[in-house]
Amino acid sequence: MTAELVRGQNHPLSQARLEIRIAAGTPIVAGATLGDEHGTVHGVEWVVHPGAPALPGLEVSRQAAADHRLAVDLGAVPEAVHRVHVLLALPSAGGPVRFGAVAAPFVAVTGLDGTELASYTITGLDAESAVVALELYRRQGAWKVRAVGQGYAGGLTELLTDQGLPQAHQLANTIHEAVAQGLARAVTPSARTEDGDRARQTATPAPGPEQGSSAPQGAPGAVSPQPLSPYGTQPPSTPPQGAPAADGPQPGHTQVPADASAAQSTAPTVGGPIDYSHPRRQNAAPPPPQPAAPPVQPGQSARPVAGDATGWSMDERLYNQVWGMFEDLARSTAAYRSAVDFADSRMEKELDAALADPRHRIGGQGDAAREAARAKHAQLVEQARAAYDRDLGQLTAESEVVEPALPLAYARWDNPVWHGYRVPFEAPMAVRLGDLHLPECPELRIPMLVRLPLERGLWIDSGAAGSLDGSFLDSHELHRLAMDTAVALAARLLAVHPAGDYTLHVIDPAGSGAQALAPLVWTGVLAAPPAVGAAGVADVLARLTERVDLVQMAVRGGAADSLPPGLDTSEQLLIVNDFPHGFDDRAVTQLRYLADEGPSVGVHLMMVADREEASAYGPLLDPLWRSLMRLTPVPDDHLADPWVGHAWTYEPALVPPGSQVVQQVLNQVAEARTKYT
Repeated sequence: MTAELVRGQNHPLSQARLEIRIAAGTPIVAGATLGDEHGTVHGVEWVVHPGAPALPGLEVSRQAAADHRLAVDLGAVPEAVHRVHVLLALPSAGGPVRFGAVAAPFVAVTGLDGTELASYTITGLDAESAVVALELYRRQGAWKVRAVGQGYAGGLTELLTDQGLPQAHQLANTIHEAVAQGLARAVTPSARTEDGDRARQTATPAPGPEQGSSAPQGAPGAVSPQPLSPYGTQPPSTPPQGAPAADGPQPGHTQVPADASAAQSTAPTVGGPIDYSHPRRQNAAPPPPQPAAPPVQPGQSARPVAGDATGWSMDERLYNQVWGMFEDLARSTAAYRSAVDFADSRMEKELDAALADPRHRIGGQGDAAREAARAKHAQLVEQARAAYDRDLGQLTAESEVVEPALPLAYARWDNPVWHGYRVPFEAPMAVRLGDLHLPECPELRIPMLVRLPLERGLWIDSGAAGSLDGSFLDSHELHRLAMDTAVALAARLLAVHPAGDYTLHVIDPAGSGAQALAPLVWTGVLAAPPAVGAAGVADVLARLTERVDLVQMAVRGGAADSLPPGLDTSEQLLIVNDFPHGFDDRAVTQLRYLADEGPSVGVHLMMVADREEASAYGPLLDPLWRSLMRLTPVPDDHLADPWVGHAWTYEPALVPPGSQVVQQVLNQVAEARTKYT
């Protein structure tokens, strides 16, 4: 049965050898870009187009035509490739200059026997002259297809730039020149069969958010959601095996020895084991053999496995898998919302048409037309929900496997992994700050993982503004919850670092956070008792500011070994309670300096404050708020994903009521710190 996709919807692929058939009302250029696990296209050798029509596992047409057949062999695609984006563009010489002037392109993924597996009609295009039609991507050892429909008014240059290619303009010119010079000969449109026309007319188009776009930037606490980014730094990737080498080494890559390339030249078949060994660590011990996954039956999804994403370690695989789940849920929800919006819009048009038709004002014809419109609406919504529930079922099954397997840095406080806690010997690559979910599926929680060391400070908002249920709590209760959140996050950061590698400072000018801070004080994990009063605030800020200055000068001068003896070079976390109470202009300036310059040399901020209350101090504090990531002690929908910009509900990683896990963990941290010093 063919899956008629709408924008953002995905569908599993049960075959490795496929054809992608494209039908349009005018000659178009077809191509594809190859991306790694992060979607990054690393150079022109990762692009297949009419001027360079073949790469391992993929071949496109050399000509511009109204009908294309692209050959795909997913089993032959190099291991480094995890995403294949199918591109369509209008030729630059002659003909239409925008997709809005031609029939909507129709794309179908078929088996070699012609059986149609999934189809997509790319609607909603207007001034765009290039479009990303489909994405084939690797998930859980199998491949899926996603309808994208991302158009670009700037043509191929803008599209390739968005794919991350620095040579986008030159490559776009190369493609258009290949078409114009006869390397890709234009073909007159062929007549479509009635079946082809019917397939295109019965597809279910739905306008929706542009896929792959980033959410708008905004200040923490602003109405627009604050975007999250999955990767602080991109791990290096190798170019696809068999791709033509670029002139000289590419930025961010290391030349791979010939024997290493040969060792990696054989790509696994779909569903087979994945080699997670680092391609440039030839002396590293090979990872334990992965059990062969059972073959995926047609129409079924692969069985979820924890840690089946790419990575050099299990922690990195789980980290990448969580972000893959995050992206899949974001895009599936976008597809569902888009389909519902389309159904609503269609019903409104049909109801308006029924009311405007004079023939429907006599007898029961008007009622019948309205009833038919509502029935069609219910059918479309039911179909969209069925597809969405299928995706939710897959992600829920994956979450049930992944959550228990998470290491303690990624795990909730109620995970049994904390009961066997031991102070680690090295810091993790990321830490869990809470959970994220959407209103359509509140029971499916995605861990909010943030890379370490923190690139931005954290602001725990103790105000009720914007919180989904903060309005039902008084200011004292909100402040208590905010401090509990800050202490839980600080305890987690201490617990996931080796002994002596993380130092914790607290500024509590009026002593209002004494009760919440008690676990940190009693266990002795603080560098010093919480600073109180103006003198305490000035002392802590002066010492941390001096540390930032000294380390910056040593790093810039290339003399890191010349730091003063006794200087604490470990990562520093400063918790500031009740800001800006107890802060004068000089202290505020120092705090802004620490927020801007501190993270690069290991000094991080965690502030507990009510921004609305602090607004009385004027716009001086705005740059400080903007530099921090806002978190809340109660559920709040202020965070956005980087793919479609949904507003996600954030819930903090709080300790279960009555649990002593934080106390037990901090006791071990304090004991290890005593031995270290």
